[in-house]
Amino acid sequence: MGKVYALGYGNWKDLQGFVELLKGLKVDVLVDVRRFPTSKNLHFTGENLKNELPKHRIKYEYLGESLGGFRKGGYQKYTETVEYKNGIGRLLEISKDNNVAVMCVEPKSRCCHRRFIIQTLAALGIEAIHIE
Repeated sequence: MGKVYALGYGNWKDLQGFVELLKGLKVDVLVDVRRFPTSKNLHFTGENLKNELPKHRIKYEYLGESLGGFRKGGYQKYTETVEYKNGIGRLLEISKDNNVAVMCVEPKSRCCHRRFIIQTLAALGIEAIHIE
């Protein structure tokens, strides 16, 4: 099992510094858990990350359809659904042989839905390291 990190890109102005952070953490796969992979900062759109990260030997995986936020009834309730559990299964599969960074926009995990993802992983005995 690889390491799992949780981070937000909200305080980053450019992709270069963000990529250097990922490389320093030895991240193999960036898992985007934004429901809508868009950004006011064009460096961080899903499309741009998908094109740019492989140039730095980092894979981009989008799991926002199953693990993204903004869920009717609240995200905590959403964590009980089959769709969410399937997303966690896919995340576990990816992290089996890779160091993974779970990414959303919010710099602080406590303000972001990824805290629920991290709690789910912890319940499964998998430590995720918050990068804030």
